[in-house]
Amino acid sequence: MIVFAQFSDTHLDGRKGRAERAAAVVAYLNGLSMPLDAVVVTGDIADHGLPAEYEQARTILSASRHPVFPCPGNHDTRALYREILLGENGGADAGVPVNRVRHTAGALFALCDSTIPGRDDGYLADETISWLDRVLAERPDVTSFLCFHHPPAPLHVPYVDSIRQFGEHRLAALVARHPQVVAILCGHAHTPAATTFAGRPLLVAPAVVSTVTLPWEHGDIADEQAPAAVAFHILDDQQCLTTHYRVVTCDDGPRPVRMR
Repeated sequence: MIVFAQFSDTHLDGRKGRAERAAAVVAYLNGLSMPLDAVVVTGDIADHGLPAEYEQARTILSASRHPVFPCPGNHDTRALYREILLGENGGADAGVPVNRVRHTAGALFALCDSTIPGRDDGYLADETISWLDRVLAERPDVTSFLCFHHPPAPLHVPYVDSIRQFGEHRLAALVARHPQVVAILCGHAHTPAATTFAGRPLLVAPAVVSTVTLPWEHGDIADEQAPAAVAFHILDDQQCLTTHYRVVTCDDGPRPVRMR
C-alpha cells in the first residue's frame, strides 16, 4: 500500500499569514501517527518567484519529516526554483523545463513542468512529453503517478479553465501508451476536485493560500479566509486508489507522533 499527501499553491510572498498557513500544513503532516511515503507539492510554491520567497519555502518544506516531491507552477521561476529549492545550478539550462523523477514505496512519481514562462496557462513542452514517454517506457512494470501544476481538463470554473493546460491531446495519447499510470495529480485550480482524463483519475489538490469561489457561489473570485487543505491518496494492494481531503487551520500545530 502507498499512502502520500498532496497540497498545492502556497504562493509564499514573505507575508506572515501565508507562511503560517504553509507551515501549519507541514506541521499537521508531521504530526500524523504514521510516516507518509511522500508529500507532493504541485506548484506555485512562490508567488513572484523571488529569492526570498524560495528561501522561505525551503525553510518550511525542509521541516517535513516525509519526503517532499515538488514541481513548479506558473508563479515560479525556473532558475531560482532550481537553485534555491532544489539546490541545483539555477543558471544551467535556465529556460529548460524542470522535469524530475522520484521513486518511493515501489512507485514512480514523474514531476513535470507544465509552465510557459511569462504566462498563466500551461502546456507540456515537446521535450517534456518526450522525457515523460522515455521515463515511463523504461519502467513499464512500476506503478506511476504523473504530477504537474495545470489541470489538462476543464473543471467548469470559467476563470480556471481559461488558464488550464492546453495541448492535452498529446498527454492523453501518452497516457494511453502507458497502462502503469494510476493517476494524474495537479494543482492551480485552488479547489479540491476530481475528474477523469484519458481514462485515469485526475485529482486536483486544494490550495494552501486560498479557495476559489465556484460559479454558483457568492463572493469574490477566491476566499483567502477559507482554511488551508491537503489531500491524502491511498493506493492499496489491489491497485484501488482512494482520496481523502482534510482542512488544516493555523492553530492545529504539531501532534504527538506514534510510529508504527
